[in-house]
Amino acid sequence: KGFEKLGCKVELKGGYVCVDGHARRGPDIFLGGRMGSTVGGTVNVLMAAVLTPGTTRIQCAACEPEVDAVAEMLNAMGAKISGIGSPTLTITGVKKLHGCEVAVIPDRIEAGTLMMAGAITGGKVTVSGCNPQHLGALFDKFEEMNVGYYINDQDDVTIDGKNVRKPSDIVTLPYPAFPTDLQAQMLTLMALTPGISVVTEKIYPNRFLHVAELQRLGANIDIEGATAIIKGVKTFSGAPLMASDLRASAALVMAGLAAVGTTWVQRIYHLDRGYDHLEKKLQALGAKIERMRAEDMPKGDATTEAEEKGVIIDKVKVETVKAKAAVGA
Repeated sequence: KGFEKLGCKVELKGGYVCVDGHARRGPDIFLGGRMGSTVGGTVNVLMAAVLTPGTTRIQCAACEPEVDAVAEMLNAMGAKISGIGSPTLTITGVKKLHGCEVAVIPDRIEAGTLMMAGAITGGKVTVSGCNPQHLGALFDKFEEMNVGYYINDQDDVTIDGKNVRKPSDIVTLPYPAFPTDLQAQMLTLMALTPGISVVTEKIYPNRFLHVAELQRLGANIDIEGATAIIKGVKTFSGAPLMASDLRASAALVMAGLAAVGTTWVQRIYHLDRGYDHLEKKLQALGAKIERMRAEDMPKGDATTEAEEKGVIIDKVKVETVKAKAAVGA
């Protein structure tokens, strides 16, 4: 939609999206939709617009830190973008860009995942190298749930999971509200929190595939449309699990850390899309976790016939852990 508004010719040919941008021009583009703003749509149109003749105004632009970082990098390369950080971006086209040096911003979702891993295990975890300002919604929920945390002058965040947690409610919405990419991890934490918590998914209403796997561990969760009602249980019991997507796989690893017994998380190629050797960072915290191949797993234990033949080879085995260490986000 954004490319077409720029005057590009967009066609679907043999499963490929083909874009001809020779006739592009700078118009007003509205990128809002049923689920609000779009991060990927915003950065793609933004990159195309900086070299498009005329002035382009993107309305209902995503305001996530990642969008701001791309816009600031483009300006450092010679682009002319104003309104960074707001829902309206104005771009004056330039003829060319030049190189620049840029520091990639910390991954706020990985940082949040590691923080919740500390909370769910009752451990003490310091996450360094993150930007706490990007996680305001998460810290707000930590306060509601009585999860102890401390931010020092160097922006290191220490999570102390020894407190008795309280139930809470979250609604996922575009930044700066609670991120959908931390929903599965927070739901897992809530499933081991006394009382009734509620999660409403406003970005991807069907993003609850991890619930069935958590139920295999003993979680008490009911799904009603785009809402999950969680009744906290005292403990999880280890079981073989199947990862369905990137954030669900991280949530299942977190659940395994807090479960009694051994948990097998299968299809962790999902996990590797968004986490760089997560198991090594957790090992540094003292977690009993290892990456395994199908041929190394006990037969009949979370290994299907297809997996025995090597079709799916990556697993993560996790066991109960109390975490205490420092990690880099």
